[in-house]
This record gives sequence, C-alpha cells and structure tokens, in this order.
Amino acid sequence: MVNQETERLDDVFYALSDPTRREILGRLAAGEATVKELATPFDMSLPAVSKHLKVLERAGLLVRQVDGRTHRMRLQPDGLKTASEWVDHYKRFWEVQLDRLSAFLDVATARSEGPQSGSQEADDQTEVTDE
Repeated sequence: MVNQETERLDDVFYALSDPTRREILGRLAAGEATVKELATPFDMSLPAVSKHLKVLERAGLLVRQVDGRTHRMRLQPDGLKTASEWVDHYKRFWEVQLDRLSAFLDVATARSEGPQSGSQEADDQTEVTDE
C-alpha cells in the first residue's frame, strides 16, 4: 500500500524530472511571478505553462494566489522537504558504506605493502664478486 508521504515524494520527483518545470522553479527562486511572466521565456502557450504549474502545485513546490484574473505564483518553502529528507537518508547510507570501503582498502593496501617475505633483505645481503 502506498502511503501519503510516498505519493508526495513521487509527485516531487516527477515535477522535478522536467527541465521546463525546473526552470520555472529557478525563476520563482528570485521572487513571485505571474503566469504570464513565467511563460515569457518559453516557446509554448499559456495553457501549456499552466499545465506545468499545476504539476508543481500538486507536488507542493509552489502556491498560487489569485487576484481577479491575475494568478501569482511563489515557491512553497517546505515543498522539497520530503525529497530532501529522502536524499539525505541515502546520502548518509552511502557515506557510511564508502567509509567502510575506504577503511578496508587502507588495511588491504597496508598488508600488501608490508614486509615482502625477506626478498629485499636477501637482495641487500647478496654481494657481487668477480671470480
């Protein structure tokens, strides 16, 4: 069974999967904007931009304020929290795994670089004589 947090995470990653939506979020990071202002840099219709905005809204990444016919969009501060926590969990997991691998490799390297069963000593003790 899929819980609400999993659905929210799916919505966030789906919303972030599209470069147009990521650009919209980047623009909104500079401050709120109308739908028309957001649509200006894109070669697409207002209805197409509106569909992208609905995906971002459903994911909780932005909020819409309606004032008559003007729709102003702004970032939702906690919108990425679920995704950030999920990424952080796996980041910590992999950091621990990589630290263990590093420690293992340090031990393995130290063993392989240790004394070479007397071969160097034997070479040092051999004298070259001309007979």
